[in-house]
Amino acid sequence: MNFVGIDLSLTSTGICNLGSPSIISTKSKGPERLYSVSKEVLNYCLNIKNSFVLIEGYSFASRNSQAHSIGELGGCVRMLLWESNIPFIEIPPKCRAKFATGKGNAGKSEVISSISAKTGIVWSGPGADDMCDAWVLEEMGLARVGKSQYDWPLTNMSALDNVDWSSLDEFIGKEHS
Repeated sequence: MNFVGIDLSLTSTGICNLGSPSIISTKSKGPERLYSVSKEVLNYCLNIKNSFVLIEGYSFASRNSQAHSIGELGGCVRMLLWESNIPFIEIPPKCRAKFATGKGNAGKSEVISSISAKTGIVWSGPGADDMCDAWVLEEMGLARVGKSQYDWPLTNMSALDNVDWSSLDEFIGKEHS
């Protein structure tokens, strides 16, 4: 099984597999952007054998006019994953933040700082926060199945309790049958 963490963004979608994050970006707008980013995400996942996607859920606290557009992108990506039989689960943003920092209300800079302190990974440049979030999402999957290389405190691990892992459990069951 290969986990893929995805943090959707209209400007720099973070995507991570095997601890190697990158971003998907485009200068296009409107439907062309939705199509371009969602197809790139799909192609990335299709090129990974036995992939299981962990995608950050919607942030209902979004306060800008981008909320509808990011919702449209999320719908496009989820539809393409489903259509391609690539299993995925949604990780609530508060669970991602709590796993990374021990606090569910941590901001992006706190997540980057906490992950950098734990791992020594330096997050910088355009899309750094999106890449870090994608890395955290992948790491949550690895921690859930006991394959993380890091020792996460119980407070951080408790974030996993608030995620619906039924699709992953089903995927693991199929893999072993």
